[in-house]
Amino acid sequence: MADCECLPKCPFFNDKMADKPATAGMMKKQYCQGDSSGCARHQVKVAAGSENVPADLYPSQTYRVKEVLSALGKG
Repeated sequence: MADCECLPKCPFFNDKMADKPATAGMMKKQYCQGDSSGCARHQVKVAAGSENVPADLYPSQTYRVKEVLSALGKG
């Protein structure tokens, strides 16, 4: 499988995780390389657009996706 199409511009990894390369590498492997459907950020992007992905949403916070989409009137 290919990397997630969002990875090159993902502000989470390119800004928030820039100073934590080991942690970012582990998370990228889990959420970005291969099947990105388990990434909370990707789920919100697909459902509501990249402009609606909260800056503080971690890829592992799938429990927040429904809440975010509901607040946007998308869920």
